[in-house]
Amino acid sequence: MNFIKKYFKIFIGIAVLILVIVVFFFAQRSSTLETGVLKDWRAADLDRRVAAVQILVGADENTDTLVACIDKMATLPDSGEMAIRDAASLCHTGMQLKENL
Repeated sequence: MNFIKKYFKIFIGIAVLILVIVVFFFAQRSSTLETGVLKDWRAADLDRRVAAVQILVGADENTDTLVACIDKMATLPDSGEMAIRDAASLCHTGMQLKENL
């Protein structure tokens, strides 16, 4: 009987260790949108999106337009792995080009 109890305790210990490791890795996922991908962008709420655009662009003007542009890019097929900073840069550069024409 002691033999079964000993291995049962070892099994429980290993299961708890695996659970702690899994929780740790899920907690370490990037929670900032500035370094995330467009798949994370779709899951974020509007306040986080606006804050991310303001940080990435460094300005408060045209924030709504930039958020809408990145939203549109996030809906494109196979865009889930594109970096949000790249999408924001493309949208911001496009807006600057449009203003200069």
